[in-house]
Amino acid sequence: MKYGTGRAAIIVLDGLGAGPAPDTAAYGDTGSDTLGNVARAVGGLKLPNLERLGLGKCREGFVIPGLAPGVSPTAAHGIAQPASAGKDSTTGHWELCGVLLEKPFRTYPRGFPVSLLDEFARRTGRGWLGNKAASGTAIIDELGAEHQRTGKWIVYTSADSVFQIAAHEQTVPLAELYQACAVARGMLTGEQAVSRVIARPFEGRAGDYRRTPRRKDFSIAPPGTTLLDLMADAGVERIGIGKVDDLFAGRNITSEHTPTNADAYRLIERALDTLETGFVFVNVIEFDQTWGHRNDVPGFHQGLKELDAWIPRLLARLRADDLVMLTADHGNDPTTPSTDHSREVVPVLVVGPGVHPVPLGTRRTFADLGQTVAAYFGLPALAAGSSFLQDVAA
Repeated sequence: MKYGTGRAAIIVLDGLGAGPAPDTAAYGDTGSDTLGNVARAVGGLKLPNLERLGLGKCREGFVIPGLAPGVSPTAAHGIAQPASAGKDSTTGHWELCGVLLEKPFRTYPRGFPVSLLDEFARRTGRGWLGNKAASGTAIIDELGAEHQRTGKWIVYTSADSVFQIAAHEQTVPLAELYQACAVARGMLTGEQAVSRVIARPFEGRAGDYRRTPRRKDFSIAPPGTTLLDLMADAGVERIGIGKVDDLFAGRNITSEHTPTNADAYRLIERALDTLETGFVFVNVIEFDQTWGHRNDVPGFHQGLKELDAWIPRLLARLRADDLVMLTADHGNDPTTPSTDHSREVVPVLVVGPGVHPVPLGTRRTFADLGQTVAAYFGLPALAAGSSFLQDVAA
């Protein structure tokens, strides 16, 4: 493998955890094991392409029902532990790119201060409804009709550090919703900082409200130097797919958003068909957004089968010096009573014609992946993580 002459990619399968982390219990997630529990719930996984890569051997001592333990992997394989405090997409993606957080973002399980919401209403010219932790689909069913009658924002949160604003697209123009989110983003800093402000547009009528794909995230900017920053300084081309630009507050990455996994896979193929050298950074959203948060085990299982069927299309596009990593940012176990993220380790599969299919063991931080990509492009070292490039490079 000639370092930096090909393409590198990190493909984040959002929410695809690989079992408990050492501190899972401290996050209230005892029993969460996204891949293992889904496998048990469906009577075993049949994923021949991911099995050949080594998905069933990523974590020593953990068996994923249905995946043969005796396979000889064709990819470098292991797991990575979360080192940052927190279990959300922003935290996970930042850690992958070398920025670790010592304390988690603030959450608001009992809602936001009324004084804050009143000031938000004053600045945006609309009142507010809700102000509680809730399922996004449930709260628009509950308050959508009142929102349409009054024009007031539906404001809610979750177990994550998020300030979510829902509005019907025929009641509030999208541009106004996005501007309100920008206002909230400016307010939610310092002691009241949240990880993300999220625009949640919806459509339909009472009894049949549906969220639209025009969600937009407004993240706080990373507090340290990221892999993307180093790439920008060095002139490495960067292609974003999915919500990665939102998670980095647009700093040194632009991205085409993808409402479905299939859209993400299609754009990955397009990027690999056209990019000569550079970095592809992908968020594959539905394991988290569509199935994990809705405790949809059959949907999650079908998503895994679709991912498995796509793997040959990915491998067929790889060139001699390419380095592609499949991983996740946290767990989101659809088999548990919770509908929120879970604190879990994540799988690490590294593929490419020049990649040695070695066991990578348990990496101490997600940042090992970003550090490896930095080494591949000959960039300065990130503040966190240890490169495993020498282990996998032929």
